[in-house]
Amino acid sequence: MLDIREDAGGVLLMVRVQPRAAKNQLAGELNGALKIRLAAPPVDGAANRCCCEFLASLLGVAKTRVNIAHGHAGRNKTVRVGGITAAQVRDRLNIDFG
Repeated sequence: MLDIREDAGGVLLMVRVQPRAAKNQLAGELNGALKIRLAAPPVDGAANRCCCEFLASLLGVAKTRVNIAHGHAGRNKTVRVGGITAAQVRDRLNIDFG
């Protein structure tokens, strides 16, 4: 099951990133994390920016509302999304894998 938690700043979402994919897309769930394939390379923060922009577009929030709380240098990240609830995240991602 996907690990989505609410806190005072918004929603915390566990993410597993696969950089240098053919295109940006959701790839399912892995150990409680949302698996995301990103076209950007993991160089100079490009994959982190791409991850935030991709999630913002999927969730229908401003790019400034999405930031990486933990895991800037690794594939496993904790992403904070402001101005949204956990139920809205599940609905907007149309999660059907857990």
